[in-house]
Amino acid sequence: MTLTTPAKAPAEDSRWRALGIRADVRNLSLLGVLAALVTVGGLTRPAEFLATSNLQLVLTQASVIGVVTVGMTFVITSGGIDLSVGAIVALASVWATTLATQEFGFAGILFTAVVVGVGCGLVNGVLIAYGGMVPFIATLAMLASARGLALQITDGRTQIVTVDAVLDLGVPDAYVLGIPPLVLVFAAVTAAGWLLLNRTTFGRRTVAVGGNPEAARLAGIDVRRQRLLLYVLSGLCCGIAAFLLIVLAGSGQNTNGNLYELDAIAAAIIGGTLLSGGRGTIVGSVLGVLVFTTITNIFALNNLQSDVQQIAKGAIIVAAVLVQRRSARDADN
Repeated sequence: MTLTTPAKAPAEDSRWRALGIRADVRNLSLLGVLAALVTVGGLTRPAEFLATSNLQLVLTQASVIGVVTVGMTFVITSGGIDLSVGAIVALASVWATTLATQEFGFAGILFTAVVVGVGCGLVNGVLIAYGGMVPFIATLAMLASARGLALQITDGRTQIVTVDAVLDLGVPDAYVLGIPPLVLVFAAVTAAGWLLLNRTTFGRRTVAVGGNPEAARLAGIDVRRQRLLLYVLSGLCCGIAAFLLIVLAGSGQNTNGNLYELDAIAAAIIGGTLLSGGRGTIVGSVLGVLVFTTITNIFALNNLQSDVQQIAKGAIIVAAVLVQRRSARDADN
């Protein structure tokens, strides 16, 4: 009797290898873009841009939107969208900086920010997963509601933080080996997000739901529960980002998180996460955040108009989408 080796699925194996190669190429390309931007900054404003304090500032600013982008990457990978992240950050930041909340100190501010973020994400998830609402409409409604509630809480005024334990996290004395604590939190969230997406059943289910919800359901995945958890995860990231923003700004304002939803979506897209779902990359999203944050910093140092900056960002987004479409056609062929 002759023993035969079970046949492999060469087409499937080659497909995943091709996806992995494209992801590596994309990440290397983003690293190249980032290196080019650093070169431009170093040539145009060498003293200011290459200063340690400025590089720390770039990383600190990237940390806030970066945490939001990690949650957004999960949502987009599942085939959804979340337009409310900026408004949730604003609501969480002002709710956590009210006088009543600050009486409970550091723990009270952190707890409130996280709970508000998770609560808003839970509402989004219930409306979308169990209420049958389109993600665009549900999160747009949350955007309007959260912004309105944030304005009502603050009455249009800035709420100053007086808790020293919170403010001390933003001073240089709190840096660990020259690294701001906010950057360390961002690194921890990024690492946790990468492991969750790439090394757990939760991550595989997220990709499956984004690729083909009906096939995922037939495979035994509770699609509605998965979507609910994903929006809760996005809300959790918004709560963490709100706390980081409180530390960075030393206050809570109803205007916090303005356009964060667009920045997070843009960073995820240029990083390689498909808007149609089924593929996401945490590393690519983080590189996208760093690219956009570096662009903003270079424009500010060179006193360039913000409208030119927005045009540059828009051009990058269009180019990224065109590259995605070309990659999709190549994969089909």
